[in-house]
This record gives sequence, C-alpha cells and structure tokens, in this order.
Amino acid sequence: MRGYFGIGVEGVSKPMNAGNLFRTAHGFGAGFVFTIDANFNPNLLKSDTSDMTGQVPFYRFENVESMRLPDQCSLVGIELTEDAVELPSFRHPRTAAYVLGMERGSLSPKLIECCDHVVKIPTQFSLNLATAGAIVMYDRLTTLGRFGGRPIVPGGPIEPVPENEFGEPIWKKKERRRQKQANRNET
Repeated sequence: MRGYFGIGVEGVSKPMNAGNLFRTAHGFGAGFVFTIDANFNPNLLKSDTSDMTGQVPFYRFENVESMRLPDQCSLVGIELTEDAVELPSFRHPRTAAYVLGMERGSLSPKLIECCDHVVKIPTQFSLNLATAGAIVMYDRLTTLGRFGGRPIVPGGPIEPVPENEFGEPIWKKKERRRQKQANRNET
C-alpha cells in the first residue's frame, strides 16, 4: 500500500484506551501516533505486548497550535457531526493523520477548523475511542490495500488481485511528447 498514516487523540480521559488505540495502530502499520493536549505517557503502558513504544514514533503536542504534520499530510477528524462524511463513502488520502476526541467529549472546534476532512462512523451512538480508531484504520486498509474482490456469495471464489501493469519508461513518454510537439510546430 502506498502512502502512510498516523493516528492520534485530542485529550485523554482514559489513558488505557489511548494505549489500546496506539497498539492497534502499530498492528495496522501506522507511521506515527500522537496526542494533543493530553496527559498520556506511552512508556507507562502496562499491556504493550507489541512493543509499540519501541516501534512507532510518538509525538506529544501541547495544544492544537503546536501540532505539526508532515508536508502534504491531510488531517482527518473522526467525529459525529451533521456535515461529516460517512466512513463508507470517504476516500482516504494517501497521506493522512487521523485524530479522535477523548472518550467523554468531542474534538475541539479549533481542531475541527484545522481538519481537511471530518468523517463519521455511521453508528447509533458514539463508540469507544480505540474501537472507533480500529474501524477507521481497517477501512483504510481495505480500501487502499490490494486485496482480491469479495465473492458474490458466501464461500464463493475470491477474485484474484489484478496484476500490476507497467507502462513504458517515463523518458520514452516524454520523448514521444516532444516529438509530437515538434511535429505540430513544423506544420
């Protein structure tokens, strides 16, 4: 899968849920994890069986203003708002940082303003922080990864992953464009 993603949380009311989110992020191949305005110490995780703290970069931002993301990394808020795009209809950016609000609250209006996209999971009520993050990461994996198509019926054959088709080298394409342009200029 091309690109990368990070995932984080603004505020933390239950550090155990943030730890679970970050361990899950490690499992899904996150490039980084982060907190904003949160009292969370990843080195105090008691059940970090994946050694997330030694494998995935962790960034701590004191507030929204101090948050820094890589160039061209889209910030995607996960929040239940009326104008949020429902996750099944959302096209994940190739490079993204997903951010969730704390368990007993929402993303701050200041952070929502910074988001390039706001997405919601179509549920009847708010989900646990780690569960919501896992659903978003799984959706990213299934929509951007290369998997065979689902069978039409349960137990049916899985469609094979299409072979990559490589075109001619880029320098040949550029040379062909130059030739076409030269031919047009001659006429």
